[in-house]
Amino acid sequence: MEPFESDLTLLFERLSESLDPRVRDKLRGLRDKLIRLHMKNVAKINHSAMELICAKHLLLAGYEVDVERLLDGISCDIYASRGLGSLIVEIETGYIPPEHALDPLTYCKARVASKITRYSGFATKFGLATPSHYIMQIPDALIKPPRYRSDEEIDEIKRLCDLYYKSPPVSNEEIRNARLHVILIIDVDRARIREVDPADYIERSKQWAY
Repeated sequence: MEPFESDLTLLFERLSESLDPRVRDKLRGLRDKLIRLHMKNVAKINHSAMELICAKHLLLAGYEVDVERLLDGISCDIYASRGLGSLIVEIETGYIPPEHALDPLTYCKARVASKITRYSGFATKFGLATPSHYIMQIPDALIKPPRYRSDEEIDEIKRLCDLYYKSPPVSNEEIRNARLHVILIIDVDRARIREVDPADYIERSKQWAY
């Protein structure tokens, strides 16, 4: 068994202790899908571990959960449905590619803004999940209800996203209508999740910022 499969199986066993057999089977199916994706060189262990922890959290909340779901040509990390509603969760690990070693804050802020604007229109609700050791850079305007966003704020987010994401570029309409409903803070070591209101998260992150 290679390290990816070994690590994800160990995490699955930790997550599935005392689970209802039906929920355990669903979680096992998601683990197996992530292993298959890794064999195609699509999934990485840090990201996949957080996906599996989030999946358990949502399964226990009554959602049907899928990972790496294709939506109109793009793949979302987690797609969950419950009743008539749906939820997309994107994992944000804080990874910085070497080519952005000199502009990490701007790059991360653009990546988060791009995720919110690109994905939130595909579901009833949208959330970001991040490990507890990383502070996301979220533009203040994306926390506001869409009707309260000014044209200047939309233009500013558009310029930010266009620095790094141009194929395809995010549209002003996507930015205007984007919503962020919840943030999931992942304690990977203990395989736990805490849900946080986005406005509270931003307010606290400003206190931690340099």
